[in-house]
Amino acid sequence: MNIRMVLLASAAAFAASTPVLAADAIVAAEPEPVEYVRVCDAYGTGYFYIPGTETCLKIEGYIRFQVDVGDRPLNLSDDNDSDWDARTRGQVQFTAKSDTEYGPLTGVIVMQFNADNSSEQEAILDSAYLDIAGFRAGLFYSWWDDGLSGETDDIGSIVTLHNSIRYQYESGDFYAGLSVDELEDGFYKTGEGPNNVGVAFGVGGTAGAFSYQVTGGWDFDNEDGAIRAMGTVEIGPGALGLAAVYSSGPNSYYSAAEWVIAAEYAIKATDKLKITPGVQYYSDVYEAGDDFSDNEAWKVGLTVDYQIVDNFYAKASVQYFDPEDGDDSTSGYFRLQRSF
Repeated sequence: MNIRMVLLASAAAFAASTPVLAADAIVAAEPEPVEYVRVCDAYGTGYFYIPGTETCLKIEGYIRFQVDVGDRPLNLSDDNDSDWDARTRGQVQFTAKSDTEYGPLTGVIVMQFNADNSSEQEAILDSAYLDIAGFRAGLFYSWWDDGLSGETDDIGSIVTLHNSIRYQYESGDFYAGLSVDELEDGFYKTGEGPNNVGVAFGVGGTAGAFSYQVTGGWDFDNEDGAIRAMGTVEIGPGALGLAAVYSSGPNSYYSAAEWVIAAEYAIKATDKLKITPGVQYYSDVYEAGDDFSDNEAWKVGLTVDYQIVDNFYAKASVQYFDPEDGDDSTSGYFRLQRSF
């Protein structure tokens, strides 16, 4: 037997005497299932399902840049006495909806961030409320926040954001509601404090080209109230808006004057351009103390809205105010806003 045969025989004998060890199987990890965001179209556009739930969520908001001009324009700093001021705002709204046996359960949170400059800034909770079957509770705007265009017309409360409980019935083109409001930061007469409460109602709707709203409120601590009626109707190339307010005395729902009448005509010049002249008359304006004065005042203004592209707008507004017992003033602003 030669050396080659010896080596082969030795290798065979070693292999036969060595126990066979099976190699561990290589098992690939199963990929975790991915749940893609699903569109929720049950409540309109923009909603999607929160992964793993049946709750629909919508995120929206806007970014606004504005330059105010005039006598002491609005800003976050009280010591700014210049005749112009630039400021920026960012606002984000989260709306969550889900079906229940009582109808959709809605929750809304609105955060607002305002900056007058790099150091004068504020972050506020602009709204936060829950809503189900017509009942709403939380921090939200009252019917007194509504207006014609909100520029020349001055027909709302000083503060329209309250902690409130409200019920509103809605049926097609009609609604009616009642609310109980905590009026902590409104108007106070001598001896009254921020522990105020009020009751308000709102009735409104549409009928063809005509829309209307009647709003009232009673301020229990100040023992006065106010009522307002307004409406708009499509006439010619635009919409005519009219409003009137009566207040029995200065209160948290209305304190600018005993009587006011406002009017505007929003002209739709083109698909992108709207021009709105407006005027308001004040009878027995509030100046100081616990009651209205015997003086009157006028306000006239012009507002121009232009849609640059989809979701990007420009607005310019100028207002002239002429009180009987006081100096007249002119103010306005230019605004750029991107909505999403």
